[in-house]
Order: sequence, then structure tokens, then C-alpha cells
Amino acid sequence: MKPWFGYHMPTYTYPDASPEQLFERAVRNVKAVEDAGFALVTVMDHFYQIQGVGPETDEMLEGYATLAALSQRTSKVKLATLVSGVTYRNPALLAKMVTTLDVLSGGRAVLGLGAAWNEDEHRGYGFDFPPVGERMDRLDEALTICRAMFSEDRPSFEGRYYRIDRALNCPRPLQPGGPKIIVGGGGEQRTLKIAAKHADMTHWFPLGLPALQHKNEVLERHCETVGRDPATIERTMTSPVVVAANDREGKAMLERMPPERRAHVNVGTPDQAAEGLRPYLDAGFTGFTFNNTTYSTPEQIGAIGELLRLIA
Repeated sequence: MKPWFGYHMPTYTYPDASPEQLFERAVRNVKAVEDAGFALVTVMDHFYQIQGVGPETDEMLEGYATLAALSQRTSKVKLATLVSGVTYRNPALLAKMVTTLDVLSGGRAVLGLGAAWNEDEHRGYGFDFPPVGERMDRLDEALTICRAMFSEDRPSFEGRYYRIDRALNCPRPLQPGGPKIIVGGGGEQRTLKIAAKHADMTHWFPLGLPALQHKNEVLERHCETVGRDPATIERTMTSPVVVAANDREGKAMLERMPPERRAHVNVGTPDQAAEGLRPYLDAGFTGFTFNNTTYSTPEQIGAIGELLRLIA
């Protein structure tokens, strides 16, 4: 499969942009992303800013409203959250929201879903935050419902936590079979087994190539257990390379990344970054996501576009 790049927006906070300007600033960068040949734009589905990106009081837009607005200012990139928490919305409603995004965007929606983790925002918004085992069970049921509502006529499902009864989803998604599904997270006992059942794509952080190869092996074993061809699941990750014009810029960009990820990231020019990506391409990864915390200007985004041309 041909490699592709995604652009993730975990922040809407720019030092020189007021709150009324922040969406237009996001649009400016997303247009640069389309021009550079990226395939996917994603936003966070959080209500507070998360640790490692900024203080929780930083601006945070609701994910699906933002994607709907971006769908009207873009024409080529796919659009998704990376990823939604299963605890935030009834899964039938979520399927309807993603279907609506697919229709509004002309068939460019992707569903990103995970088990949720941010207890503080659950407490603040009054969402239940059950134990992780229950959240995993909910994720499994929610993905079953979403897939059914994307692809079946009037589906029904009775689970322990969620149910639908001949649910109507009209209009249907524009994409045949419905939007693709990203399962976020790399937990080896439950998350990767759920991914083996439901995912079109997995998404992992840059943990170092040996750790990611191990997760690939675990996913393949789960696929064997559930009777799934592992080649039908695309492997994607946050980029393990940082593209910079020089050492000084590279150091500054690296310092904007969460400390726990810096050890597994290589910094260099587009040519050097292309060499850094080769082992990951050889290991079966095809999608690489670059964050706006590191690439916040059209010029920086253009440099990633040069990298994409080198590996395409």
C-alpha cells in the first residue's frame, strides 16, 4: 500500500491568535496540508486540553462540530477524530454523527474510537468513568453497532451496555460499506483483540521499532484467533521523524513534543527523515501522522510534503 501522511490537531492555541481567530488559523494549516498532499486530517475528541500538550485551560473545540466545519473548507482530505472516547456518546448517535460527516464531506469521514482515559474531564462533564475492563467491553459493543449502522438496513443489537432496535440511519454513508474505522491504542490483551475484530486501521505512538514490531505480532495472533486476515488492517502511527530545516529548528520542534516520545524520534532534513522512515515502511506501516504542536505554519507543513514526495 502506498504510504500516506496525516495531520493531527491536538491544540487550537496559537500565541498570535485570539479565540475568534483560532478556527481560521486551523483552516489555514489544513489548506496547506491539502496542498502538500496529505490524506487525513484529525482532531482530538477531548473537552479539556491534555497533559503533554498544554494546560487544561487551553482552548478546545468540540471534535465533530469542528470536523463538520472543516468539511466545508476542504475537498480532498479524509476527516476523523484521533480518537473519540467510547464513554462520551451513545454509539448509535456516534454512528449517525459520523454518517452525517460523511454526507457533508462528500464521502470523506473516518471513525476513530478508543476506550477513553481522561478521568478529569469525565468527572468535570459528569460522564461515567467505569473500570477499564468495562470500557473495553463498551468499545467492542460500540464498534459492533457503528459497523452495523454503516452497512446494514435497520440493524438490531442487544449487548450488555448498548442496544439498538431496527435502527434507522438515513441517509446512508456515501462510502460503500461506510467510513473506515480506526481503533486507537495498543493494549495487547484487549485493545488489539478488539482491533483485530473491528479495525480497518490501528494507530500507535512512536514507541521504537522493536516495540511496534512486537505489537504487530500480537495483533496478528489476535487476528488468527478471530479469523481475520491481518493484511486487511492498515498500520498507522504518530510520525517517528521530525522534519526540520536545520539543527536549531529541529531541536526547538523536538522540545515541543511530550518528553516520553522524544527518545524514539529522529530529527533531520526531508532526505534524512526519509531514511528514518524506511525501517517503519519495511515493517508494514503506511500511515504517519504529524502534529500541529510541532508543525504550526504552512512552511513547516510544506517541508513534510517534500518528505512525502521522497517516500511515495
